[in-house]
Amino acid sequence: MLRFLVLLTLLVPACSTDNPAAPKAPPKPPQFVAKWGHDGTAAGELRYPDGVAVAPNGAVYVADTGNSRIQRFDSNGGYQTEWGYLGIDDGLFYAPEAVAVDNAGAVYVADTFNHRVEVFDGDGQFLRKWGTIGSAPGEFFYPSAIAVDDSGRVFVADRNNHRVQVFTLVGTLLREWGGQGAGTGQFDTPRGLAVDGVGRVYVSDSNNHRVQAFTSTGAFVTAWGGVGGGDGQFDLAWGVAADAAGNVYVADSNLNRVQKFTKDGSFVAKWGTLGTGDGQFTYPTGVAVGGSGTIYVADSNNRRVQKFR
Repeated sequence: MLRFLVLLTLLVPACSTDNPAAPKAPPKPPQFVAKWGHDGTAAGELRYPDGVAVAPNGAVYVADTGNSRIQRFDSNGGYQTEWGYLGIDDGLFYAPEAVAVDNAGAVYVADTFNHRVEVFDGDGQFLRKWGTIGSAPGEFFYPSAIAVDDSGRVFVADRNNHRVQVFTLVGTLLREWGGQGAGTGQFDTPRGLAVDGVGRVYVSDSNNHRVQAFTSTGAFVTAWGGVGGGDGQFDLAWGVAADAAGNVYVADSNLNRVQKFTKDGSFVAKWGTLGTGDGQFTYPTGVAVGGSGTIYVADSNNRRVQKFR
């Protein structure tokens, strides 16, 4: 009997006291915080808002595209002011699709169907403009996205010219890159653009269903995406934003979601489905990052802005 017990002890493996490593939980997507807006033309109402930007003081500017105006809200959606209406004169707009704010609080508007950029102070006082319809350097053919970096350079996604143009704050052309195609550094209808804190430029190459990243001088860095509904794929990538930690957010318009990536394109998280409920989207287009990790999404066909954290 003793020999049997010894043999049994040798045959039965020792039980480890170490717990096996638990599977790592996927990162939690940002959670819904607030929303504002509904269809209309009155103050605080929205009609197909395509762009959103956050000022250094936390104010939220919305390109109210269907109403051809810019509206300003506090960080929780409280209406503050507005300016512009349909027209071609200084301070007027024709379906502006994007808005950006520089470090001094000046507001830059991609006046898309007037083929120009207009600049205002934070209260809507007209300051300057540049651009006209065309394909020559400094001209635009439906500019659809705009961003200003910490060095005072203005980046514009010149959509139907399939390029990015870079200007000084007063509109002097510095450089351009792109051209129509599907190759590295080429674009097919770029609709979104963002610059991170180290000067990397992210462009939503919409009809190529990808995001491309460049240095501030236009040197290609990396690209990711592909058409489809899987994680990291797109069906019409539109707005792009980058946060202070180097994460990149992309409004995946036809799939009614927002995707989050590392700066090199590794998928992190996603949120949103088709619908009108909190945290749902119907054709999201613009995305912006504010302080304390807040994310604002222009939920265009739901005629509202949603805030997440």
